[in-house]
Amino acid sequence: MSTVLPVQGEGVPVLLVGVDFGAEGFDAELLELGLLARSAGLNPAAALTCKRQAPDAALFVGSGKADEIGELAQLHGAREIIFDQALSPAQQRNLERRLGLPVYDRTMLILEIFAQRARSHEGKLQVELARLQYLSTRLVRRWTHLERQRGGIGARGGPGERQIELDRRMIGDTLRRTRERLVRVQRQRATQRRQRQRRDTYKVSLVGYTNAGKSTLFNALVKARAYAADQLFATLDTTTRRLYLGEVAGSVSLSDTVGFIRDLPHGLINAFKATLQEAADADLLLHVVDAASLDHPQQMAQVQQVLEEIGAAELPQILVFNKLDAFAPGVRPTVGRDHYELLGREYERLFVSAQTGEGLDALRDELAARAAGHAQRHSEPADAAHPSS
Repeated sequence: MSTVLPVQGEGVPVLLVGVDFGAEGFDAELLELGLLARSAGLNPAAALTCKRQAPDAALFVGSGKADEIGELAQLHGAREIIFDQALSPAQQRNLERRLGLPVYDRTMLILEIFAQRARSHEGKLQVELARLQYLSTRLVRRWTHLERQRGGIGARGGPGERQIELDRRMIGDTLRRTRERLVRVQRQRATQRRQRQRRDTYKVSLVGYTNAGKSTLFNALVKARAYAADQLFATLDTTTRRLYLGEVAGSVSLSDTVGFIRDLPHGLINAFKATLQEAADADLLLHVVDAASLDHPQQMAQVQQVLEEIGAAELPQILVFNKLDAFAPGVRPTVGRDHYELLGREYERLFVSAQTGEGLDALRDELAARAAGHAQRHSEPADAAHPSS
């Protein structure tokens, strides 16, 4: 099934392709892929979806559907093809040869967005590492120019050394240097975390699906100016501020982390371990949910899956159902808080609007109660060890 999409602004026109293999949660309208493409500065011109029992080994979609993709791209003036699934290097190469157009997959698109959005030194290093890891897998049977041999007087490498071997060695050297630089930055971040732990600061981390409103909520709570926008992956770098919650609770440490997404590339999870470590080391997670999205149950499950991968799934959580302002009057919740069962566990749930401020006072009160309880629990052993005379 093909769909013509409204052109929005400038950007390279692209054709979106999704293949339904019968997996649960298939995005039949390719809405999220379209948002990713626009976040990368591209302009979706049309979308095509099809069904298959299994991927074609050579072309992923089969020769007939590949030709249909080429015709649709030509009809709508698309200059690039983007698949909603991960392609093997051979499939990507074969599709490009058959279609005569650049072909990218979801992984490469996410990496491109991350490369555009990283601002801190650590964030740039993490993106560079993930891109290099992805690129290293594309050296095999991807580019025909890598089949050339190099050698002779004045040439790099020994006689007969293939260009692919030189490129592989160059990427390997760059990967090693990038890892070493990232380790140094991670040590600095670990030192900062230890300093906060010595101060016995109650640590709260915002987590959630990308574009759920984490940065807007962060700004509303701590009166910060972290970048926030209605786009996927608006925030990549972790930002931490102190949030004052009154005389009893004192101040807590509040961190805004990178958003999660379906099929987040494992290379990015590995490369962003230092950033995601803020979530794993937290005392409490604020799981921010775009309650106005029809897909929010699936998005919550994806977040839980990533939390499991980084060892943070067992941490205490509060579900913050955000974007109350986007609800129609007839479907707004009648209570401001209740309990919600997610993957067999029950969590406290609060309804808020980070945009208008509705429900934020109740959220602050809940954070203050949790921080005060944490402080009391940690002071009891000290009181018992040093009883007053």
